[in-house]
Amino acid sequence: VQLQASGGGLVQPGGSLRLSCAASESIFRSNHMGWYRQAPGKQRDLVALITSGGDTRYASSAKGRFTISRDNAKNTVYLQMNSLKPEDTAVYYCKAYYSPYEYWGQGTQVTVSS
Repeated sequence: VQLQASGGGLVQPGGSLRLSCAASESIFRSNHMGWYRQAPGKQRDLVALITSGGDTRYASSAKGRFTISRDNAKNTVYLQMNSLKPEDTAVYYCKAYYSPYEYWGQGTQVTVSS
C-alpha cells in the first residue's frame, strides 16, 4: 500500500490547513488510518485516528481543533486543522493499518509561524 500525503505548508497562528492522504488501495479494507506528527528532536506521536467503522480518536492537543475524516470512494483520509498554533509545527505523517501490516506515507511539513 502506498500513501501520498499532501496539504502541508506555512500558515499563521490561528489559521487552517487540510491535509490529505491518498492510498493506493481501498481504505475501506483498512482497520484504521491515522495522522501522526514529529517535531524536531521529538518522537512521532499520534494526532488523530479513524477506524473502518468511522470511530475517531484524537490526541488531547488536537481535540476541538482538528477533525479526521475519510472518503472511501476516493481512498483518501483528511485532517482538517483549525486554530493552528506554533506548537503544531511538525512533519505530519499518515499511517494505514491493514492487519497485520502498517504502512507510512512520506510526510508533509506543517509550519505555523507569523
